[in-house]
This record gives sequence, C-alpha cells and structure tokens, in this order.
Amino acid sequence: MSPLSQLPPDAFAREDDGDDAEFYAQARLKTHIDEAAIAALTGFYRQVLPAGGAVLDLMSSWVSHLPPEVAYGEVIGHGMNSEELAANPRLSRWFVQDLNRDPRLDLADESLDAAMICVGIQYLQQPVDVLAQVSRTLRPGAPLVVSYSNRCFPTKAVAVWRDLGPQGHARLIELYLEEAGLTGVEIHRLKDGRGGDPLTVVLGRTAI
Repeated sequence: MSPLSQLPPDAFAREDDGDDAEFYAQARLKTHIDEAAIAALTGFYRQVLPAGGAVLDLMSSWVSHLPPEVAYGEVIGHGMNSEELAANPRLSRWFVQDLNRDPRLDLADESLDAAMICVGIQYLQQPVDVLAQVSRTLRPGAPLVVSYSNRCFPTKAVAVWRDLGPQGHARLIELYLEEAGLTGVEIHRLKDGRGGDPLTVVLGRTAI
C-alpha cells in the first residue's frame, strides 16, 4: 500500500480554498528566498540542467534562477500570473494554468530535457498527478528538480505540508516523485538555514 494512500482525507485541504486565480491576480515581483539560497539553487541548476536543452519551469514567476551564462534551447514557463511570467527574461514562452483545477499539461510526450519547481510544491493539491504529467513530458533520464525553503503562503499550503517539518517535507516530496514514476530520488540540503534561508532540493529522474 502506498504511504500517500494512508494520509487522512483532508491531507490536501487548505485553509483558504478560494479561487487561486483571484489570490494570484496581483503580481508579486519579489523573490521568495534570499540571495544566498538563490545562489545555491543556481549552482545546483548549473550542475544538473543540460545546457542547450528544453527546460520546463513549473510554478514559475518573474525570475527562474537559472545560471545566466548557460544558454538553453527553450525555457517554458508556467505560473498563475501573466504579468510575472511576461517579466521573466529567461522564458521562451509561457502559459497560465491552475494546476489544482486541471493537472494536465498541454506539452508533448518526451519533449523536454529537464524540469524544475522552485518553492511551490506545497501548494499542489494533486501533486502526484501533476508530477506524473511532468514525467510524461521528460525524455528518458531527464532530471526534475523540486526545491523548497521555510517560506510559503500558509493559507494556500496543503494541510500535510503545514503539519510536517523540513525533514518531513523532503520525505513527502520523495514519495510524490516515486509515485509519479521518477527514480533514483536524491535529497540535497543546499543551505542549512543558519544565517539565512534554508534550501533543500529533491531530485528525481525519469527512467532510462
């Protein structure tokens, strides 16, 4: 039996179950982790995202934290605010979609070389469905990088996320990735939170 199936029925409930489109209607042109955490994440991207590849930045904003000196063949952005996405200079194209209403991605099978979700996984109410869709779009062996810190909009984070601590968050994302069909899941603690924002990355890859 899957560990996720043993979660209580309200595990993915939120305190604020109002319309997400309304909540995110106002552009927030600010970063959600500090400069040191951003630098650590950029360094990790530099190591694992293939230069020249097609990359999906899911739950993106006006910045993608990609290494500035690395050119990618395409960077596809997804988010909930068109003004934020339009302001992101790294995006080749972008789309707005509420993944809690519809987790399906209108992207071709095995068309992407990498994907990332930066400090947004805590808002997904159907995380395995969304990650399975991402996995479908990735070529064999491609990485999916999920990062998180200790910041969030608490009323929009799902209950199971709010109930867990940092180590529990890593294990929860690991379960999400495994249930979505990704393999070789690794947990990398990039910043421990002493003197700044903590940052952890959970990395999975599609099967070869």
